[in-house]
Amino acid sequence: MIRYAGLLCALLLAPVASANDRYVDYYYPQITSEETFDRVIRTPPSTPKAVRIDFINVLTTAQLEAPANPRFVFFSKGEGATTLILTALDDEVFATLFRARAIMAQLTVSVRKGGFFQQQNLQDVATFYDLLQLMAFDELLITDGKTWTHRVHFER
Repeated sequence: MIRYAGLLCALLLAPVASANDRYVDYYYPQITSEETFDRVIRTPPSTPKAVRIDFINVLTTAQLEAPANPRFVFFSKGEGATTLILTALDDEVFATLFRARAIMAQLTVSVRKGGFFQQQNLQDVATFYDLLQLMAFDELLITDGKTWTHRVHFER
């Protein structure tokens, strides 16, 4: 009887967990790991949705103008475009979370070269995560597009 009660609870609670994230199993697999990024290097300015969308457009344009085909894509979801989703387009680039973190490190190099962090004298400390936090993204979802999704929550 206890076994059946546990099974019933699991069945009743499963839809509630996935109902909170309507994009699961459409844009990415179930969340398999999470972390919180709570470092604040500067108080973020008010960042409208248009700025976040322009940021994603710039990243996408740079990828499409490169000689090689993109191996991952950026897009945003949510009412205010506050969820950034990074999805692998092949089976190798994000074969592991460690490889995905390597891409984040590579994106950090690009961010540090940008004028904003140099003007703010942050080019030696700021990361790609810092930029996302300053732009008021609530979360970053990194996925291999097949079996796993890692969520980074940004706390301000």
